[in-house]
Amino acid sequence: MHSKRLLSRKLFFKRVARNASIGLIIIAISLIIGMCGYRYFEQMSWVEAYENASMILSGMGPVSDLHTETGKIFAGTYALFSGIVFLIVIAVTFAPIFHRILHKYLIQDSK
Repeated sequence: MHSKRLLSRKLFFKRVARNASIGLIIIAISLIIGMCGYRYFEQMSWVEAYENASMILSGMGPVSDLHTETGKIFAGTYALFSGIVFLIVIAVTFAPIFHRILHKYLIQDSK
């Protein structure tokens, strides 16, 4: 297990780029979910829905006042969902970097 060599820098950066792309796709899908929810439950314009969804997804909090109970329930659920998405994106994006650090340490340690 410890005898495998590190990936070349080219392949490593390719893996980092792939994982970062996956993270961006997860963020885009989450943003679309939020925008559609605000549009449906609060009848916001697309721009307002984008603003609120992106602010919650980034952890900043909502911008507009919510007027319906279903909109408030959606916003709370979306906020919880966004917190989990944040953790997933961080894990997916930085996994190759942590893997390389651990792999390099274990190769040096086994010599």
